[in-house]
Amino acid sequence: MRIRQLDIEGAFVVTPQVFGDDRGMFLEWFKAPVFREAAGNDLTLAQANCSVSAAGTVRGIHFADVPPGQAKYVTCVAGSVLDVVVDVRVGSPTFGRWEAVPLNTEDRAAVYLSEGLGHGFVALEDNSTVVYLCSTTYNPSAEHEIHPFDPELGIEWGIARARASLSAKDAGAPGLTAARAAGLLPDYEQCRQFRASLG
Repeated sequence: MRIRQLDIEGAFVVTPQVFGDDRGMFLEWFKAPVFREAAGNDLTLAQANCSVSAAGTVRGIHFADVPPGQAKYVTCVAGSVLDVVVDVRVGSPTFGRWEAVPLNTEDRAAVYLSEGLGHGFVALEDNSTVVYLCSTTYNPSAEHEIHPFDPELGIEWGIARARASLSAKDAGAPGLTAARAAGLLPDYEQCRQFRASLG
């Protein structure tokens, strides 16, 4: 298992070693000691989610209030998606930047994003199935969205906005500037302090 930190602090790509033969394959997609060494803290499991999406479905950008926030460990077990991490932490050196990681059934990679980061993905195939481990349970009152096609972010989803399928909630989400003005975005230093408290 290899873990590589992305350019956005608190985000990692995890690439497992896949063992295959004529019966199929086996892999370890999460291993606590290896994760702790790379991330500096344990991943507390409070909820596990699974979503199945038609091609062209865009989910996100979602994030939660910090504390406690919601760290996510995400992989794709069927089909393929382009997974996107967005730094929405006010005061971060990479505020407003995003990174995209292909998740599929070939390399079986996973993405970890710490509390305070925004997350979304686009399904590249029908029945793309994404599973993710979450550090806290879903709390609707603490969950927020940024419009995935906000021109200020300029995320390259690989699909035209007019052809993308969005939930009503995501379609009505504010852009980054409006979310910041409304006081919805997490604070970078507060996120760092919270993560340090987990170590």
